[in-house]
Amino acid sequence: MQQRTLGQGLTVSAIGLGAMGMSQSYGPGPDRGANIALLRAAVERGVTFFDTAEVYGPFVNEELVGAALEPFRGRVVIATKFGFAFDADGRQTGLSSRPEHVKRVADASLRRLRVDAIDLFYQHRVDPEVPIEDVAGAVKDLIDAGKVRHFGLSEAAAGTIRRAHAVQPVTAVQHEYSLWWRRPEAEVIPACAELGIGLVPYSPLGKGFLTGAITPDTTFADNDIRTTIPRFDAGAREANRALVDLLGTIAGRKGATPAQIALAWLLAQQPWIVPIPGTRRVERLDENLAAADVELTADDLGEIEDAAAKIDIQGARYPEHLERLTNL
Repeated sequence: MQQRTLGQGLTVSAIGLGAMGMSQSYGPGPDRGANIALLRAAVERGVTFFDTAEVYGPFVNEELVGAALEPFRGRVVIATKFGFAFDADGRQTGLSSRPEHVKRVADASLRRLRVDAIDLFYQHRVDPEVPIEDVAGAVKDLIDAGKVRHFGLSEAAAGTIRRAHAVQPVTAVQHEYSLWWRRPEAEVIPACAELGIGLVPYSPLGKGFLTGAITPDTTFADNDIRTTIPRFDAGAREANRALVDLLGTIAGRKGATPAQIALAWLLAQQPWIVPIPGTRRVERLDENLAAADVELTADDLGEIEDAAAKIDIQGARYPEHLERLTNL
């Protein structure tokens, strides 16, 4: 597996693995044992970058990742996130990035992940009630204490990134980014380039849509998050199929799959971009990782750019209550 360097010298595999879907959002999946086996299979294939968060589950995803990767301590980089509050029953109650809360979360995540230090600690969503300078200062304290190695931000605006970076250098910014969600290109990616910060695209395959496996007739389980997302309404899926057709055209020439072209396109944007596609199946893991070996020429990239510019993506990427949590 090729390696890439995010900010602050953090080197990871060119493609990582997002673990969220093993615990939530995409309907029933494999049992714990199968998920552990898949995470370990990823390590065997050269993946060194794994993404989780306390809110996934909540809490159980960190425990899963910690159990699976404990034998590989020192060989892998585990990213997790803080930024939400929970009641006594573990139900999410809103945002919280108060410094004392951030420090409590770090201690709990260390236990669940079974590590001595959190490799990369993201603020999951920007808390409008807490100055970002105070958040960065809290993470700086954790870094000074040896509990955290690197600081990250998720779904933060360029101005927020700059303010945080002035207090504690930011290693990585996580944003949804793919051929069907390109807003980070306007301000966030230029800010990352300016400050030497890596970009970690989540949902790089458009929550599965860019694989070509989802059609207007596809049905989702009741607890699948895509049932709530306007972009996955049947009419939007039909209109957005043009983007999958474009990927399929390029894939046919390259002996690749649409998913591999979508990931290869991301990798071609900047050398410090590291996507983290999620999967619960070994065959999809192998397909995603093989994207690192797909070379897109300047002509390929130009063709994708020209054709994508003519496609008007239909539907919001999130329902309104979730979109309000972003800082873009």
